[in-house]
Amino acid sequence: MKELLQNQLFKYAVNKLSQIISTLFFIGYFKWMPGTIGSLFSIIVVMALKYYLNFLVFICILFLILLISIKSIEIYSKSINKHDSSEIVIDEFLGIYFIMIFYDYFTSSNIFIDIILIFIFFRIFDILKPFPANFIDKKFKNSFGVIFDDIIAGIYSIVALFLINAII
Repeated sequence: MKELLQNQLFKYAVNKLSQIISTLFFIGYFKWMPGTIGSLFSIIVVMALKYYLNFLVFICILFLILLISIKSIEIYSKSINKHDSSEIVIDEFLGIYFIMIFYDYFTSSNIFIDIILIFIFFRIFDILKPFPANFIDKKFKNSFGVIFDDIIAGIYSIVALFLINAII
């Protein structure tokens, strides 16, 4: 009996932790626009990380969060019996984080303009899901698909930001 209780307690803890990670500390439960709010939160957090960490540590943290997110989304999706639920917003965090890897190459003289442009481009590409993001979103019904379409939105955002930087 004790072993069964410990096993249930462990399962509950793993499910709760996966929920916290997948919903980005419950930001995904905002009633309106959880992806948008998650993106705003992500820009602020990732900008701070970018400012305070050296590049190698910044990249290592991205891969660590990516690996944890893949498993967390898998566990959480299974626990709610739903794929790519709207409250899962850790994928927005990863998409924004990916953009910030290249931030130094398209930055302007005004950080607020940078933040606004990153936010606008990312949200547009995340919502519209241009190819191959739409293909991945439809064909990969797993945590990889949930995350990777946001990485592609990040790539499109990076290209748009590079183009703006080249023109200005």
